[in-house]
Amino acid sequence: MTHLRDLPPFPLLQFYATAPYGCSYLPGRVARSQVATPTHLIDGATYGELVRTGFRRSGVFTYRPHCDTCHECVPVRLPVDRFTPSRSQRRTLARLDKLDVVECSLNYREEHYLLYQRYQAARHCGGGMDQDSRDQYAHFLLQTHVDTRQIEYRENGVLRMISIIDIVSDGLSSVYTFYEPDDAKASYGTYAVLWQIAQCQYLGLPYLYLGYLIRNSRKMAYKTSFRPIEGLRAGQWQALDAADIS
Repeated sequence: MTHLRDLPPFPLLQFYATAPYGCSYLPGRVARSQVATPTHLIDGATYGELVRTGFRRSGVFTYRPHCDTCHECVPVRLPVDRFTPSRSQRRTLARLDKLDVVECSLNYREEHYLLYQRYQAARHCGGGMDQDSRDQYAHFLLQTHVDTRQIEYRENGVLRMISIIDIVSDGLSSVYTFYEPDDAKASYGTYAVLWQIAQCQYLGLPYLYLGYLIRNSRKMAYKTSFRPIEGLRAGQWQALDAADIS
């Protein structure tokens, strides 16, 4: 369990633990989260420090796992200057290079929401998010107090994927990506990560923060294909070896 002494010194913030709830990633497990408040005081600089200590963002709420006995969630990041794409990742880059990628304003669009619904129904059916209303969707992805970008990926004008990305002082934090689920072999999710790595390199930012690695969760397995990868353990970022991610 993370203790308050492991937190960065933010005298104006308070941290509380949620009540236990069913884990979304490991069946039969009970989870808790640690939430930073008040949300309106978490500006870009503060948020960047929280990200470096393993926090993530969902809407205006900044949180990290705070489970009583389970320690499966490991915050991970990619040192982009040392990243070399694998052969399959190079194939994905070549195949999806035809996508038109643009930044769009952080506003609600029905087209985006309908893609989100299709993605949740196909990839996370029964997980709760497949029932998200338009308001829940907007609160989750479009409400923010920090520097957030919404990226569209289109093919011949047809929307294929959306990424929500936060910019922090030492990198990009990948908040959420959803894509057209009908083409299972397209590897849209892989392409999104590769595109974000390239953006970090272009902007001179050393890290891409990818949230949490959970070895026993198939939903999180894609992160292990990006090497080298670092994990936050005992308050220190350290390289993860094959045993950590297999």
